[in-house]
Amino acid sequence: MDTPQNTALMRALTELPGPLPARGVIHIAIRHTDRFTVVGNDLAQHPGLSTAAVGFAVRIQSLPQGTEVGVKALAARFPEGEKLIAAALRELEAHGYLQRARTRLPNGRIVTRTVFCNQPAALLRPRAVAPLPQRRPAGPQIPAPQIPEPEPPAPEPPAPEAAAPAPPDVQQEQVPEAPAPQDHAPFVALVPPPTAPRQSSPPLPQPRELTAELDRAATALLSDLRRHAHQLVLSENDIRQLAPAVAAWLERDTHPDTIRHTLTNDLPQPLRHPAKLLKHRLTVLLPPPLPGADHLAAPARPRIAVTPFQTCDGCERAFRAPTPGHCRDCRNAHGPAQAAAA
Repeated sequence: MDTPQNTALMRALTELPGPLPARGVIHIAIRHTDRFTVVGNDLAQHPGLSTAAVGFAVRIQSLPQGTEVGVKALAARFPEGEKLIAAALRELEAHGYLQRARTRLPNGRIVTRTVFCNQPAALLRPRAVAPLPQRRPAGPQIPAPQIPEPEPPAPEPPAPEAAAPAPPDVQQEQVPEAPAPQDHAPFVALVPPPTAPRQSSPPLPQPRELTAELDRAATALLSDLRRHAHQLVLSENDIRQLAPAVAAWLERDTHPDTIRHTLTNDLPQPLRHPAKLLKHRLTVLLPPPLPGADHLAAPARPRIAVTPFQTCDGCERAFRAPTPGHCRDCRNAHGPAQAAAA
């Protein structure tokens, strides 16, 4: 059987008024009456967001209040993978559409609260706050005393030399008065300004001695990264700057496969600055040096001095003492006898 064709769309196309464009998209707009979400062009045509980020923003905006929008919750609801969803959420968070914060509930439990704004730029605009109506005290109201209005002053006589009136056919220009400035309530920005001071990044790790062999191995490892991840295309200048950091990893007996896996695993999509990402990972994830045999040896147990056994010279009983002699009972018995003999 032939593939069924949808003729309703072509029939609606013929009913559009006016001439149709020769190329490009043609819109057939049918008004929604239920189950619709209003999406602004600032999001749908955002130049800095990927198509995946815009799609997930529209999906999050269409969900009801209180719906879980974490990475695993969205992956269970939609066919995209967790890596693509996580990258899209990071884009929305970087452009101010999404904000995730950890909050402690009254019962002590810590949860992650996600806030989505459809117009983050509107949060920075000043908003006028209407003055609150003044409350009148309860009870019977006492009418205010009426003050008699003063009588208007008598008209002054005209000046002896008055200026000649302008002819009726000449109209004088009236300069409009400038509107009085409106007082706005103080506005507190919810989004931090882009000029906020940044923390200085830590320097790249350096080896104790950059030998020619270490430099050659580090340069080869960085140049070979594009075979394992096509996004990691580095220039010669980038490789020259990052080679000492890779040499520091190799100097600490890190296997090249381990370094390659650390630098290429779970890359963000899209990756705009591969050299900055590698610099961050080489600096933050630097492993400590391997411990030596002396550090892995079990600590020596402290020696405890033991008092030896002695045989009493009087009763031949065993007792502990550092030197031979009498036990305590014999010493107590011989003490009064020796004192009586003396």
